[in-house]
Amino acid sequence: MIIGVPVYQGVDLLDVTAPFEVLKWMDPKLDLRLISGKAGETIVARGGFKFLSSHSFDETPALDVLWTPGGDPDALKLIMSGKDQTYIKFLISRSENAKWVCSVCEGALLLAKAGLLDDFEATTHWYFIPCLKQFPKVKVCEGYPRFVVNGNRLTGGGISSGLDESLKLVELLTDYKTAQGVQRNIQYYPDPPVASTIPGADKCNFDFS
Repeated sequence: MIIGVPVYQGVDLLDVTAPFEVLKWMDPKLDLRLISGKAGETIVARGGFKFLSSHSFDETPALDVLWTPGGDPDALKLIMSGKDQTYIKFLISRSENAKWVCSVCEGALLLAKAGLLDDFEATTHWYFIPCLKQFPKVKVCEGYPRFVVNGNRLTGGGISSGLDESLKLVELLTDYKTAQGVQRNIQYYPDPPVASTIPGADKCNFDFS
């Protein structure tokens, strides 16, 4: 099984590391690839954390699971509307035979741009829900679910939602008992010291065209 996370400059760190950590607990030998234009490329995540990609787009002709992370809105606009459409083309081609096509946070906007959420129910970070609604063929879920499964599409809400979503992916790839085991190993029993509510957003505050 090959799971691919196509990364880019300005990507959200937890959108990448959450599935990496969770899925590696499912299977330490899992072929989980951080993919960019060049293997070994230094990726600077939003906030400045640096890591290296493990494989290039060309080195990964097929995927069993495609996991698309969100990131800085300027980075998203460059991917979605820039002259270089390599990233979008990668999503389209590698999704064709993938068992699961996933996104977390604004990664849903990248999938939507590629037409990969057409006629599917999906979600994204609460602040970007109005942006996702600009794609008329996407069935945006009401409310702010941590993740949504529809067909072979698995989409997650904002950033930390990737933890819940990754556990769900473990269950989808294996079984409920295995997912329980991963939960215990990473001691994922959230009990935040603060409480707040999601205010919602009534319009898309970014131009991705």
